[in-house]
Amino acid sequence: EAVAPVAAVAPVARVADADGGTRSAAATRSLTPGLRSLARRRRPWIVIAVALALGALLLVLVQGTARPPGAPLGADNAAPAGARALVEVLRSHGVAVREVRTLAAAEQGAAAGATVFLYDELGVLDRDRVGALADASARLVIARPDFTSLEVLAPGVRLAGVADGAIDGASCDVEAAVRAGGLSDGQRLLTVDDGAAASGFTGCFASGDGFALVTGTSPAGGALALVGATTPFENQAIDEAGNAALVIGLLGASDELVWYLPGPGDADAAAAPTLAELTPGWVSPVMVLLIVVTIAAGIWRGRRFGPLVVEDLPVHVPAEETGQGRARLYARSSARDRALDQLRFGTIRRLAVALRLPRSAHVDEVVTGAADASGRDAASVRSLLVDAPATGDRELVGLARDLDALERQVRAALRPDHDASEPTGRRP
Repeated sequence: EAVAPVAAVAPVARVADADGGTRSAAATRSLTPGLRSLARRRRPWIVIAVALALGALLLVLVQGTARPPGAPLGADNAAPAGARALVEVLRSHGVAVREVRTLAAAEQGAAAGATVFLYDELGVLDRDRVGALADASARLVIARPDFTSLEVLAPGVRLAGVADGAIDGASCDVEAAVRAGGLSDGQRLLTVDDGAAASGFTGCFASGDGFALVTGTSPAGGALALVGATTPFENQAIDEAGNAALVIGLLGASDELVWYLPGPGDADAAAAPTLAELTPGWVSPVMVLLIVVTIAAGIWRGRRFGPLVVEDLPVHVPAEETGQGRARLYARSSARDRALDQLRFGTIRRLAVALRLPRSAHVDEVVTGAADASGRDAASVRSLLVDAPATGDRELVGLARDLDALERQVRAALRPDHDASEPTGRRP
């Protein structure tokens, strides 16, 4: 029983010395847990951290490949979805292009007589802001207009899907469209009803019932051009078919061009829907019901009827299992000193009982009694029971065997049938 915890200590490896002998590898091993043991102990957390890091890296890579760099149709964006190629061509033709991101700057440029190009990708501008921009612009070109722009500026013009392929023929007398002659694949279409046609709106590049370009006059009297898609403006398609001729003709009509991409500051915060407006009507009653049910369940399960009753449970844990489990914990954490202390405590306690010493007896009394009974030197007994350290697994196993041998010698010496002339040295 005294040596049961030692059974879990790892076996001692032996390595060759420089002179051909062998020595204990545990003798040179540090008592402090090394990097390998710490990594083994924290392996689950390391795996989780590595998985999170790989997931974050994969997310960054996916987002980087899925999202095009720069703003779509940005004047300085050289990516496929940008419009830098068109802007550079316009500047080479003597058109001063100025990119703005606020409505005030766009209105200021429009008031100076510049053509205004608008692409509101996220639908930031509301009805009032679209109308204000049209009122200030003598010439306004809108790429892929949304419902708000069509309702305010071109009543009767509506979205009509995507063209089946490339479009040949202008189908109108607009100079820029006639010069283009046709458009590439990827065009979005607009329809013009009778009321819009009566108001002066004309469709160009027909495909079925829709048109890729609609021109007319805004409510304020300025020239208005509605291009159904962003394809003719993009770097990746501007050199296809007549895309370049069309957009250069629409945007290069004046010496100055305001390139306006609305930013977050142009949104009307007061008109934005509140959280209550965005929440469906059934959410609030369900939340109230869940709160009530949670409180009721807490009261039901948490209430105690009467005082607590203490009851001894029939649980029995064998001492051998407890010793082996504790030994495994000591071995895993390299706690040799703690394991040796437990072995010494048990040996001293059993020796005190065998020597008929009181429970309050000092360890020196146990050392003296054990030395007298076993015939050993008191200094060596004290070193074994108190002072000798365990610097490695081999030393720990040796001390455990010595403790067991000392206890056996003392018990043998105290037996009634013990022969005093029999030597009490250490057993093999």
